[in-house]
Amino acid sequence: MFRDSFSFAQAMGCFGCFGCSERSRQSLKPYDDDDTYSNDGDVTSYAGGDEEEEEIDEEEEEKVVEQQSRSKRSEEILKYKLQNGLICRRFLVKETNKLIRGEDEDGNKTVNEFVRQRKIGSGSYGKVVLYQSTVDGKDYAIKAFHKSHLLRLRVAPSETAMGDVLREVMIMKILEHPNIVNLIEVIDDPETDHFYMVLEYVDGKWAYDASGPPGALGENTARKYLRDVVAGLMYLHSHNVIHGDIKPDNLLVTSTGTVKIGDFSVSQVFKDDDDQLRRSPGTPVFTAPECCLGITYSGRAADTWAVGVTLHCMILGQYPFLGDTLQDTYDKIVHNPLIIPEGLNPQLKDLITGLLCKDPNKRMTLKAVAEHPWVTGEDGVVPEYFCWCKRKAQEEEAHNGIEMVAEIADS
Repeated sequence: MFRDSFSFAQAMGCFGCFGCSERSRQSLKPYDDDDTYSNDGDVTSYAGGDEEEEEIDEEEEEKVVEQQSRSKRSEEILKYKLQNGLICRRFLVKETNKLIRGEDEDGNKTVNEFVRQRKIGSGSYGKVVLYQSTVDGKDYAIKAFHKSHLLRLRVAPSETAMGDVLREVMIMKILEHPNIVNLIEVIDDPETDHFYMVLEYVDGKWAYDASGPPGALGENTARKYLRDVVAGLMYLHSHNVIHGDIKPDNLLVTSTGTVKIGDFSVSQVFKDDDDQLRRSPGTPVFTAPECCLGITYSGRAADTWAVGVTLHCMILGQYPFLGDTLQDTYDKIVHNPLIIPEGLNPQLKDLITGLLCKDPNKRMTLKAVAEHPWVTGEDGVVPEYFCWCKRKAQEEEAHNGIEMVAEIADS
């Protein structure tokens, strides 16, 4: 999510051109405005502009149409949830439609109550900047966009980057979990071209064991981080959200050691248990085998595979499958056997092997991961989070029970 000194990828070192890049897309010229997103290569081959668009065959066109249909349905579900209050948050995301940009007495740029501190990294469509609130004194990470740029930027024949950003905002509006980066406020003034997402600032960094392979974490640290990732992802899946791009770059850790999942720019929301997807928009080296074959696949199982690749990176400091080219990487993901070095903890080997099972129907589920002996360690099973919507449902059930008892007593 944020490519700064606090990203796991930098702590572990570069994993190669197919791992830490965003989705495989052409790069466009970035904005020069220091407070806006500069595109870092996160556009599809349908970027448009003056270049001639590539011809796509009938099968590929069908896949594109299917994915667009999925995105549209995802947005419809999100709008329905938001309009009907079906959200899992105790406090709603603040929505501000008045923007005041200026400078403070020291010459620092300001956005409403927030004072610019410094650039801290880049996201899917540009820069992420650290701001400090003059109201509560806290630091916030603000993602800033030009709406006109997002509307011009094609990510599919009939989709623009604005759709990605708005879907990300809607998803974050309905969710709240200690292992997910929290959206605090959205600033969208209809009179200006600026659009801001105000996010909690994650101020920690990943630690790694210098005595192990380059970039590898020690088992205890990796276990702690994995438990947090699994807890956050189980919460997302229980709310029918597929992240779609789990990888170290999208995982942040606080100064107290809590891992938070970020970047929902390619995430999708489903109704009931219908998590079937057709095209994978995630990072190639974290892509599940079934996603490389051009067939429909389970979004939950694909997320779980990405967890396995992430764990492999945590422990061994390298990708399980990486080729010299993009196609070579996909071929290895689909066909090459998983090779685990000798001497690895047997329980850990069993866990990585289960997560990186090429058959999605036999792949370990997140629930099984939460109960795995290596994961439980001394802390026990990763608990299911008692989220706000469950609390509210329980309170309503208790209230209805009390009313029913009262009615029976009165009758």
